[in-house]
Amino acid sequence: MGSYRVCCCFTRKFKVTEADPPPDVKEAFGKYSDGGIHMSVDQLRRFIEECQGGDGGALSISDAERIMEQVLHKRHPITSLINRKTFTLEDFHHYLFNSELNPPIRSQVHQDMNAPLSHYFIYTGHNSYLTGNQLSSPCSDVPIIKALKRGVRVIELDLWPNSSKTNVHVLHGRTLTTPVELIKCLKSIKEHAFTASPYPVIITLEDHLTPDLQAKVAQMVTDTFGEMLFCHKSGKLKELPSPESLKYRILISTKPPKEYLEAEEDKRTKSQRAKDSGEDDVWGEEPVSYKDTNDKFEGDESFRELDTEDFDLKRSDSCPAYKSLIAIHAGKPKGGLEEALEVEKDKVRRLSLSEQGLEKAAEHHQKDIVRFTQKNILRIYPKGTRFTSSNYKPLVGWLHGAQMVAFNMQGYGRSLWLMHGMFRANGGCGYVKKPDFLMTTGPNNQVFDPKSKLQVKTTLKVKIYMGDGWHLDFKQTHFDTYSPPDFYTRVGISGASADEIMKKTKPKEDNWTPVWNEEFEFPLTLPEIALLRIEVHEYDMSEKDDFAGQICLPVSELRPGIRAVPLCNRKGDPYSAARLLMRFQFVSNEF
Repeated sequence: MGSYRVCCCFTRKFKVTEADPPPDVKEAFGKYSDGGIHMSVDQLRRFIEECQGGDGGALSISDAERIMEQVLHKRHPITSLINRKTFTLEDFHHYLFNSELNPPIRSQVHQDMNAPLSHYFIYTGHNSYLTGNQLSSPCSDVPIIKALKRGVRVIELDLWPNSSKTNVHVLHGRTLTTPVELIKCLKSIKEHAFTASPYPVIITLEDHLTPDLQAKVAQMVTDTFGEMLFCHKSGKLKELPSPESLKYRILISTKPPKEYLEAEEDKRTKSQRAKDSGEDDVWGEEPVSYKDTNDKFEGDESFRELDTEDFDLKRSDSCPAYKSLIAIHAGKPKGGLEEALEVEKDKVRRLSLSEQGLEKAAEHHQKDIVRFTQKNILRIYPKGTRFTSSNYKPLVGWLHGAQMVAFNMQGYGRSLWLMHGMFRANGGCGYVKKPDFLMTTGPNNQVFDPKSKLQVKTTLKVKIYMGDGWHLDFKQTHFDTYSPPDFYTRVGISGASADEIMKKTKPKEDNWTPVWNEEFEFPLTLPEIALLRIEVHEYDMSEKDDFAGQICLPVSELRPGIRAVPLCNRKGDPYSAARLLMRFQFVSNEF
């Protein structure tokens, strides 16, 4: 029983009650229990196979028995000892509303991991060492460790000489960020690289070092990683290896070593960065492309906003030991876009573009980008004016086949929620196989055109039954001082522009366990790359609605049937109890 003080004279009392099972749950129980009051193990097995899509394969009696035992032991710890092996309606509902036993997506790696790295979207961080904003936050190995534990597979390090030019620091150059020693970052990467995933970690380096310090870095890297380090014996790769062949390996990706930055280039870069305008991490449509397109990189501001890794400097190779460590060669393109995106027969490489650079390249060269990414690596990174470590919408990069859509992992916001959602796929291993439409080449070397108008392939039907668990994750007065919360759910799609939409339920007043029973339909042209967005808010008539949880899920991984959907906080960390009961159906045989 909860009490809410209305004024100094009296209080309102509300009881947190457990909501009844939704009608669809009662109907399913009645059907599979043959109208009885108990459901047997075999009846549960039949329900899972026929209504829940078999949960990814044939379910054995022992599997169903194990599920039943777990539920009964949790709900009836004493009576479960007498070996009862049947579900009541309440037990059945409890099983369906358990996000560990009945999650919305699979938790195992299930995709083919034997294709070249270019065939995968890769979980990629930007300025991975920063603890906060891009201008003054301390540098540390802590955000690197957090990113690796979340499954991030690409870590970016900015290398600079220390003040005496005798050692190497990691920091965001020409800012007030305080440095962290490179060796500390390397040791933390080694220790935590494979905590969340056995698949390779790629370290992208931005090198601002003299040749003697490059040699020092080469020694540090070799000593730290030893046999874990993947180095191609013949130098440059003709084809990228597969994630499977690189399990528990570390790869270095950077430009071949060149001489130190020239002071004049520093000045020019600063002035060009200052010209760019900022934009907050807000939800909206895909970025509007520039109309005025110039095919040359030189003098073109959208392409000049490149990381310092990409500065066009006059430097010469000078450190063979450092160069020999580079598994994936990076480099700034010269000339026009067509030359930059040219696919070379016996060579693979990594190309980096800012979010604005991609936006402009996609205006007239969208198919060239897709063709380039079938064999090579394309890395997209936030524009330099995202000082608060905000992010951009990642779908633009993914729809063009970009493998490394680099994000500031230390922030949060709707864009980062989408990134989390994409990489919940494939067991959260940090590598997600790109859809076939991005990898297929047709007659006359034709590839997918991201601008093409497509037919609807399937319709996703989403039913939101109810929610629960907030009273365990939040204080009684967190949402409203005077009464229980008024929750509503927003649900929608992020993906191809034709598929993007958001809808919402009606608010349910004064209830910690809201019941909505509302259904929504989402026609999808590219379900393979779509993300289902789910947000819960608390309606507030006089102020901004309160946040009450969110999650993004890859549509291609949704398990059909009635599912328990766990909710996360703003940073993407799961709540202990808050969750929704939902149903997913695909109305088509094409997908």
